[in-house]
Amino acid sequence: MSYLNLGILAHVDAGKTSLTERLLFDAGIIDRVGSVDSGSTQTDSMELERRRGITIQSAVVAFRLGATTVNLIDTPGHTDFIAEVERALRVLDGAVLVVSAVEGVQAQTRVLFRTLERLGVPTLLFVNKIDRRGAREADLLDDLAAMLSPRLLPMGTVEAIGTPGAAPVPFDFGERAFADRAADLLSASSDAFLEAYLDRPGSLDYGAELAAQVRSGRVHPVYFGSAVTGAGAAALAEGVRRFLPVPHGDPDAEARGSVFKVEHRGQKVAYVRLRAGRIAPRDVLTAYRRGEFGAVESHEGKVTAVEVFDHGTGTVPGDAGPGSIAKVKGLTDIRIGDAIGSPEGLASGGLFTPPTLETVVRPADPEDRIRLNRALLSLAERDPLVDPHLDELSEETAVRLYGEVQKEVVASLLDQEFGIGVEFEETRAIHVERPVTTAEALHEMGPWQQTPNLATVGLRMEPGEPGSGVDYGLEVERGSLTRALRNAVEEAVFEYLRRGPYGWAVTDCRVRLTATGYIGRASTAGHFRDTTRFLLGEMLAEAGTVVCEPVNRFDVEFPAGTGNAVLKTLGEARSDIKGQFSTETTGYVSGFMPTEAVHGVERRLPGLTEGLALFTTEFAEYRPVFGPPPHRGAGGAR
Repeated sequence: MSYLNLGILAHVDAGKTSLTERLLFDAGIIDRVGSVDSGSTQTDSMELERRRGITIQSAVVAFRLGATTVNLIDTPGHTDFIAEVERALRVLDGAVLVVSAVEGVQAQTRVLFRTLERLGVPTLLFVNKIDRRGAREADLLDDLAAMLSPRLLPMGTVEAIGTPGAAPVPFDFGERAFADRAADLLSASSDAFLEAYLDRPGSLDYGAELAAQVRSGRVHPVYFGSAVTGAGAAALAEGVRRFLPVPHGDPDAEARGSVFKVEHRGQKVAYVRLRAGRIAPRDVLTAYRRGEFGAVESHEGKVTAVEVFDHGTGTVPGDAGPGSIAKVKGLTDIRIGDAIGSPEGLASGGLFTPPTLETVVRPADPEDRIRLNRALLSLAERDPLVDPHLDELSEETAVRLYGEVQKEVVASLLDQEFGIGVEFEETRAIHVERPVTTAEALHEMGPWQQTPNLATVGLRMEPGEPGSGVDYGLEVERGSLTRALRNAVEEAVFEYLRRGPYGWAVTDCRVRLTATGYIGRASTAGHFRDTTRFLLGEMLAEAGTVVCEPVNRFDVEFPAGTGNAVLKTLGEARSDIKGQFSTETTGYVSGFMPTEAVHGVERRLPGLTEGLALFTTEFAEYRPVFGPPPHRGAGGAR
C-alpha cells in the first residue's frame, strides 16, 4: 500500500480545518461537514479546541485518494502552537498552504511558506473563502508572487468572486494562454523542457513536467475555492493526487522513522512516521535522541501494539509499513523528536525560534505542589519546549510559552487530565546575553594557579552572529584529551553559559578549546569541569555581556479616525515604527515592538478601533535592551 503524508497549514482563521472537513466529506469519510464555530470538526478533539474554535494539537486523519492512503495532518494556525507545527513539518511528503482570499498573505503565512521551502516540502496553495465579501483574485496573486514566490501557477480563475455564488473555473493545457504561461514558468527551471518547447512543441507533456517540478519544489500550483461551499475542493484533491510525491521506502530494510507526537492514553502512545522497514508487535526498537549537550543517546523498547490509520481518525491493528503513520505502544522511554532505527533521522536544529516568554505556575491548592511538578513533566514529554524549570526569582516552577493562549492550554490540560487547578503570574520575556568582546583565559597545572585542579585548559570566547547560538569547537588535537575529559569541558561550557552575569543565558558566541593537559588518572572529569567554569567566569567578566530582549515584527490595519489612539498605544509599547501610510478609510502601520508588549497591544486594539483592527505579528530578533539591563535571579559568577 502507498501512503502520502499531507500537511494542511495556514495562518489562524484562514480555514484549514474547514478545508480538512471538506476533503473528508468528499472522500466519504464523514457524512456531514463539521463546523469550527460549533465545535463539530473531526480533528479538533480537545474541549478547549472546540470552545475556542482553533486547532491546538496536530491531528491525523486518513482517507483514500485513488490507490493511495492519504494521512492528512491538520496543524495549528495560531502562533502560540508553532512547536506543534514544527514537529508535523518534519514528517510531511507534501503540503497544502491555505490563504484567505480576503485577508491574503499574513505573517504566519510567510513564515510557514519559507519553512516549507527550506525543508524542500512540495507545496500546493489553496486560496480559500472566494465566496466571502472582499475576496480578491488578481491583486492577491500579485501579493502571493511578491511575498511568497514568483514561481506560482494559477490552475484556474474565479467567476463572481466575493459573492455567495463564487465558483472556480479550471484552466486546461489545451488553452493557448494557459499553456504559454505554464511553458514560461516550466522553461525557467528546465533547459530540456525549454529546448523541447522551442523545437518540438507538439511533443510536450505539460502535466508530467508540472508534476516533476512541483515534486522538486520548483513550482507551486494555486487553486481557488471555498471550504464552506465545497467549490474547488475536488480540483485541489486532484492536484494532490497528480502532483505530490508518494514515497516508496524499502519494506525489507531495518525500521527507520521519527516520532512527532506522544499521547498518554493510560500508557504512552508514540506517533511514528515510518520511512523504511516495518514495525510489528513484539519488535524491539532502538530510538536515538540528542542529550542535553548534543551527544547522541540511544535506548531500546519493546513494542506491545501497533495501529495504523485506515479510515478517518480511526486506526486498525496491524504491521506498519514504509510511508505510514503508526500509533505505537510499549515504548515507555520514548519522546517527541526521537529517531527510530538510526540517528540520521535526528533533527539538526529547530525550524522556528524557541519560546521567548515564560510564566510562573503554581497550584491553586498548595498541597498539589508535588503533583503539579509531575504533571508538568508529563506535559513536557508531549511538548519539550514547555520546559518546566525552577524560577530563580520566586523559587517556584516556571514554564516557557509562545503566547497567552498557551496558558489556557496548560491550565486546561492540567485540570482535565490531572485534576489540578493552577494560577499563573504575569508573563514576562526571556532575555539573552551576548558577549561584547573577545576574551581568552588559560589555566595550567601547578602550585601557582588559583585552583588545585590537575587540569590544563585554555579557552577563547568571541562574539558570534545574531541567532547563531553557542558554537563550541576544538583548536587542539582530539587526542590531546581522553574522550571523558573532552566531554567534561564541552558539557561545562554549555551548562555554565545557561546563566550569565545578569542571570540570562549567554548565546551567539564562539567558544574554542585552545590548550589542554592532564596527568593520567590523577586528572578527573571534575577537575576539568571546575576549571572550565572558573575560566568562563573570568572571560565573561573581562568581555562583558549585553542583555537583549525578544522583539516582534508587526503590521496593524485600522479604520481612519482611530489612528491617533492606535499610534499612542504603539508608542506606549515602545514600538519602533518603520512604515506608515493611510487611505481615506484605512490606516496602516508596521514596525517592531518588544515581544513582552504584544499581548497588551492585542488586548487594547479592539476597544480603540471598534473591533475593526487587524493586527499580525511574528518574532523577528533579539535586540539590546535600552536602559538598565534586567537581572534574573542572583546572576553573576558561580
